[in-house]
Amino acid sequence: MLAEDGAVLYVGKAKNLKKRVSSYFRKTSASPRIAMMVRQIGSIEITATRSEAEALLLENTLIKRLMPRYNILFRDDKSYPYIVLGREEYPRLGFFRGAPNRKAEYFGPYPSAAIVRESLYLLQKMFRLRTCEDSTFSNRSRPCLLYQIRRCSGPCVPGLVGREAYEEDVRYATLFLLGRYGEVMRRLSMAMEAAAQNLAFERAAVYRDQIQSLRQVQEKQYVASQKSEDADVVVSVREAGQLCVNLAMVRRGQHLGDRPQFPAGDGGSSPEEAVAAFIAQHYARHPAPARLLVAPLPDELEETAATLEAVSGRAVPIQEARGPEQKAWVEMALQNARLAIVARNQGRMRQAERVEALRQALELAAPLHRIECFDISHTRGELPVASCVVYQDEGMKKSDYRRFNIRDIEPGDDYAAIRQAVTRRFQGVAIGGRESGVWPASPQGNVSPVVVPSLLLIDGGKGQVRVAAEALRELGLARVPVIGVAKGEGRRAGQESLVFPDGREALQLGVDHPALRLVMEIRDEAHRFAITGHRGRRGKVRTASRLEDIPGVGPAKRKALVRHFGGLPGVREATVEQLAQAYGIGPALAETIHAALH
Repeated sequence: MLAEDGAVLYVGKAKNLKKRVSSYFRKTSASPRIAMMVRQIGSIEITATRSEAEALLLENTLIKRLMPRYNILFRDDKSYPYIVLGREEYPRLGFFRGAPNRKAEYFGPYPSAAIVRESLYLLQKMFRLRTCEDSTFSNRSRPCLLYQIRRCSGPCVPGLVGREAYEEDVRYATLFLLGRYGEVMRRLSMAMEAAAQNLAFERAAVYRDQIQSLRQVQEKQYVASQKSEDADVVVSVREAGQLCVNLAMVRRGQHLGDRPQFPAGDGGSSPEEAVAAFIAQHYARHPAPARLLVAPLPDELEETAATLEAVSGRAVPIQEARGPEQKAWVEMALQNARLAIVARNQGRMRQAERVEALRQALELAAPLHRIECFDISHTRGELPVASCVVYQDEGMKKSDYRRFNIRDIEPGDDYAAIRQAVTRRFQGVAIGGRESGVWPASPQGNVSPVVVPSLLLIDGGKGQVRVAAEALRELGLARVPVIGVAKGEGRRAGQESLVFPDGREALQLGVDHPALRLVMEIRDEAHRFAITGHRGRRGKVRTASRLEDIPGVGPAKRKALVRHFGGLPGVREATVEQLAQAYGIGPALAETIHAALH
């Protein structure tokens, strides 16, 4: 459905097109949101597909690409994290995102990376399995720090742990991840008693520590099922002006955690509509479990179930909670959704207060809708990288972040680097768009519109602020306020001062001032983003330059070497015989590489 000017208002699918479209034009509209949308419709475009599944996939693709105003749009998480347990001689325990394959065992998915990392920490503490990459594992000659702090049994070094003992820990870890805590506890208790009877007291102490850790985990698992079932709990709550859909994952009877989501474009949608939209969008990209526990049930339950069956390839029951365990899961998910709404509203209030405090401190008349911050990172002038981060809508807007590889300046000239970064950020602006605050995209459509910031922050003192202001004036943007964030005495956090380009006295805010806290948060994010970019550029150039000079080592062989040895340091430390074991590297080329690097 399109407006008169061609803007897309809504994208939907229908098995019965006449019935679905006519439902929007009844005298009594389903909701104010639908009534407002219908008043704006100028035309309707139709695309026929071969199946319901294809229609659903096309609908999701168009919604995410066009972002219609009246569609409920959920964040597109490409993948959920898993815990992976390899099948090597000494299996590796690790974090995994992507499509699982048959080369390892996968446990999950988990609702967040934080939950996976916490689980990995517990598994390391209890069973001491290795987490290092294969390239690192195969090239170690002595155990790493994890062995010293008793988070790994050190299988990389012969003699530290036996093959059978390691395999036993792998079996325990597998049972733990399958949720069979009672069986793990029973086996550990038996092993501890046997070790004590054989006077192997050190081994018995290890089993004792594992049992204690396992008991702590059981205490944290507040809701568990006696059945080893897989289910997703999908609930929706509208409170305090917010619509929240919360997804709770239950795998093998264990509640793994929640992921609350706040859809864009809800426009007064009901919780039932939000649940239906979430099921359609989420399971078009992610595998469905054995059943869905939903509260409230969608209005068009049969249509939602048919949609889910079409994309998952099998019938997946969508039902209300039954029994005390399922009701406990649903109630917990509803409570977490309400808590997420409270936290979101409180966070927004705090952010709004900080932004207003900054506006008042700088004595600016216009509200601060968008703040951009620039920083420069380099190593003694080598390979400088500029970062530009954006604060907008009460938070950092990472999709608008930019990096600039600074070129053709004197090494270490931060003034020239700032000037180049600001100029490149805002250059090529159409004169007609300056007054509106949004500059048009390129005719080819490959460059997004550039939005004028309400405030420009520069990580630096008077010199950096001066050249940034000069660059803006040359672009016709003298009206954009520019402030420098100068480090205080001893470079201590909280001692920063705000520097003005017009020569006014620097503004020194208290360490607890909300405006300074906001500025420091944005500045630190710009600093992190710049350092990350510089390190990546530096590592890439240094690695490539050393290997590119070696005859016979092309891009594929360079990549194979770095992957096999875990980086250029590993390549340098490798012997000729070890180099020859890498993919595509023979004995003759191995000698050439070894000679070139030493």
